[in-house]
Amino acid sequence: MTTVRDKVVSVRSKNAGPFTVTFDLFCPDAATFEEMCASKVLNPEAVGRLYNLEASQVRIFEFEPALAIKISVPRLLPGGAPGDSDVAGGQQFAPLLDIAL
Repeated sequence: MTTVRDKVVSVRSKNAGPFTVTFDLFCPDAATFEEMCASKVLNPEAVGRLYNLEASQVRIFEFEPALAIKISVPRLLPGGAPGDSDVAGGQQFAPLLDIAL
């Protein structure tokens, strides 16, 4: 089974303000980028299920100049709030890697 992990060359997550985390998935070439975009496996419903969010809370952007797919989701807790386990949002991308293509 091929997964997102097998197709991307780099993935990162980071704060996009205190209330949002953004994920950047970089493809190695235009063909892979087009394949991933066309497959629509990275969609609001699938990402929402992974992060216990409504699909309407997930924003997905295909950014061809960087061969990247950007996903933005609300944080469950504001960055730095008591109980926040990842203030920089840097370790939140992992569930995306196992999505089957």
